[in-house]
Amino acid sequence: MRDITYPPIIVTAKAAFKALGLRFQMTGTENVPTSGPALLAVNHVSYVDFVLGGFAAHPSRRLVRFMAKREIFDHKIAGPVMRSLHHISVDRDEGLASYEEALRYLAQGEVVGIFPEATISRSFEIKEIKSGATRIAAAAGVPLIPVVLWGTQRMMTKDHPKDFSRGKTIAISVGDPLHPTGADPVAETAELRDVMRSMLDSTIKAYPADEQPPGSWWLPASYGGSAPTPEEAVRLDAEEKRRRAERRRAARSS
Repeated sequence: MRDITYPPIIVTAKAAFKALGLRFQMTGTENVPTSGPALLAVNHVSYVDFVLGGFAAHPSRRLVRFMAKREIFDHKIAGPVMRSLHHISVDRDEGLASYEEALRYLAQGEVVGIFPEATISRSFEIKEIKSGATRIAAAAGVPLIPVVLWGTQRMMTKDHPKDFSRGKTIAISVGDPLHPTGADPVAETAELRDVMRSMLDSTIKAYPADEQPPGSWWLPASYGGSAPTPEEAVRLDAEEKRRRAERRRAARSS
């Protein structure tokens, strides 16, 4: 693919990282291949995960084509940028099209990124994940590489104000490749979730303790933080979904 926009955006992002004084704690990045197709399965804790998730492939000098919800592509500013970066629009009502597009990109040797939780985790733990990641990897015959981000939620996430103050640590952990066959998508999806949960546990424990003291809102309740429990997060997600449905109904009737 011809990339005119991606390289300058990376340069701009790196300058922004430096201006924000971000400290990167990166492990396992050698698991992203320097050539050939791969599918990255990334956890989702913030609105900046598209930028920082792609950074997992930077040491391998690869560009990641993320699968993202259609609403972003519909935005008058973000949409053209997303298309220029060759990201993949996901319409939840027309999932087959994005699935086939991801397979096409992988067949061309690209690295594709997917957020298998689909939406941001309010608990900051790994939510139930969709089977799309394992199905795509199996159908394309490519390695499925789990990636865990931590610290990005401190910058910009649901239910909290933006905080771009300096000096935060961003942890990016890349796991060993998985090789789904498609023989049992349910079991392979469960394996992916188990691996990502284990990686998240290790990443949280390795994160600077002085940056996540007990009671921190960005720390899961199970680690002594004040984030919603997974059960509370499910309730909040359901309430948000209901409010969105009500707004759509109101818009249609107006």
